[in-house]
Amino acid sequence: MIVKDTERVVIYRCEDGIAHLTLNRPRQINAFNVQMRDELFETLCLFQDDPNARVGLLRGGGERGFCVGADLTEFGTAPSQVIARSVRWERDLWGLFRELRKPIIASLHGYVIGSGIEIAALCDIRIASDDCKFRMPEIALGMIPAAGGTQTIARLVKASNALDIILTNRLIFSEQARKIGLVDRVVAFSELTEKSEELAKELSQMDLKIVAAAKRAVIEGSDLELKVGIQLERRMAHILESQKR
Repeated sequence: MIVKDTERVVIYRCEDGIAHLTLNRPRQINAFNVQMRDELFETLCLFQDDPNARVGLLRGGGERGFCVGADLTEFGTAPSQVIARSVRWERDLWGLFRELRKPIIASLHGYVIGSGIEIAALCDIRIASDDCKFRMPEIALGMIPAAGGTQTIARLVKASNALDIILTNRLIFSEQARKIGLVDRVVAFSELTEKSEELAKELSQMDLKIVAAAKRAVIEGSDLELKVGIQLERRMAHILESQKR
């Protein structure tokens, strides 16, 4: 299945069990606007419902970067920054990411700024090329992150690292991002596509019911006390075992 149009800002293609989701505003380094929000929401729904898709691979089109964050030109056309930002909340894209039963990988290169980090943080695994530049500029722009960054980043890295990222507006490069847990793997830029697709292929060969159960246990368990989280894990294991009988 291919959903591709020259005017679409998110392209979908499913091949050999791998759903390729591509942010497609390369001239704007995939700046996140309302159209991208809507199309990414629709594309994630398509990925979830596509019976041929077993794993998602999300990346940014073009050579310059994955996503440079919110499209600030849209701020200039709105009556206020508050209204401009509230438009982005009209669809719960972030909740949809969290509810995906299938695994999704973020394949990152170049600039990964603001919303770009927040989108990547909502994916299950993040693989970055060695040329990545991460930054959260919202505080410097007179606002706080409002696409989940204060919560998702703090679940990937220590609170002190999350505050450093969010408060200082400094650039973080690939290897440091890996060391603090912002990304999981770093590869050479020339190998990013190959390594990302190898990982996606590996995940596509796993039992989807088991993957979905593991995802649920990890994601829901992260908001629970350890004792309650272990109980959730046991319930998920029991359900899977009962389905085999």
